[in-house]
Amino acid sequence: MDKTFYIKTLGCKTNETESQIMAETLINKGFRQTNDRLKADIYIINSCTVTSHSDNQTDYLIKQIRKDNPRIKVILTGCVAQTGNSDEINADLILGNNEKLDIDKYIENLFENKKKVYVENIFNIKEYKNKFLFNASSTRPSVKIQDGCNNRCSYCLIPYARGNSRSNNIENIIKQINLHILNNRKEIVLTGIHIGQWGIEFNKNLIYLLKEIEKTDILRYRLGSLYVNEIDDNLLDFLSNSKKFCPHFHLSLQSLTDKTLKNMNRSYTKKEALEKIEKIQKSFNLPFIGCDIITGFPDETKEDFIITKEALIESKVSYIHSFPYSIRKNTPAAVMENQILEHVKKERTKELIEVSNKLHKNFLDLNKNTTRTIIYEKKSEKMNAYKGVTENYIKVYKKSGVNLQNNVETVNLSRFEELY
Repeated sequence: MDKTFYIKTLGCKTNETESQIMAETLINKGFRQTNDRLKADIYIINSCTVTSHSDNQTDYLIKQIRKDNPRIKVILTGCVAQTGNSDEINADLILGNNEKLDIDKYIENLFENKKKVYVENIFNIKEYKNKFLFNASSTRPSVKIQDGCNNRCSYCLIPYARGNSRSNNIENIIKQINLHILNNRKEIVLTGIHIGQWGIEFNKNLIYLLKEIEKTDILRYRLGSLYVNEIDDNLLDFLSNSKKFCPHFHLSLQSLTDKTLKNMNRSYTKKEALEKIEKIQKSFNLPFIGCDIITGFPDETKEDFIITKEALIESKVSYIHSFPYSIRKNTPAAVMENQILEHVKKERTKELIEVSNKLHKNFLDLNKNTTRTIIYEKKSEKMNAYKGVTENYIKVYKKSGVNLQNNVETVNLSRFEELY
């Protein structure tokens, strides 16, 4: 079929990986991918619903492409497709999160003048749907090991978009890693919706999987987001003795105030979180520790916010991804009392961004004059240089007349001081 398609991906690394899989599937079916949405016959939005802003962005993109290219066919998939009201979505084809990985089965009749919706109840999906990615576009590709989440945080809609936790099996994961190795990829990122829940269906844990990954020829690997209470002493001991693990942690903290954590239905306390961060810092040589923090959760007072802010400063994390609480319909938090005004949420977010900038600068200062191994990615046209990423997630740039992509280099970071 001589048709072109354009994919717009919103949200997480899992969505990014799934978009690449959809693209490969369509190309194998005879479609052609374009980077110009105005020249495409088909516009695919792989959507995110983590916040109301994400929902609004999806709605805006559909309206924009309908205005710019009235003849184009729109496919909506991802989390908005899974949880939204299909009658209110102006798309020609709507595919749920399970169906999108079989996009080739549903696209045949797209050009008939009839809206089609294929969205199964996500909680009916009991097994992980494996699809291999044969030619990742990223220098450091993500390997999806798991989907769904068994937790029910009071603010979160994602379990209703992704279903309960389902783990990919080790054989498939290792095969996917080996495919990336064959394509000269030297680093992978293990991703999913809640990777700390990998293996619970077959009484295994993350360490069991990591031991198998260590046997492959991959040079190094990173982990996606984890809860602090999923990083126990056994996991820390294993990772700190690994020669392939990159000391880069992303912690799903959301708050460091006990009252708010309880209201969020999170299963740890401020004290436990701070103790775990300290253990991580002592277990590695200058590890990168990033974290997510929600500001303005219902009933978060100014004093509660200050407790979280001061705890983050005390923790000396490397980076804070801060964002305002967003009401999600049909979640317990949406009907909680003492909802916070939008301008207060934004002010608190701004404060934490300033804290994050200072913490990240301190982290970079500590790393000056240290020796690190860099893997170079694609050339950045904006910087006119190749971006390199250290084991502990410091991004540096090097100008070169030769192609450095996929090259590995051990350097002293003092050389890159002006390019952090």
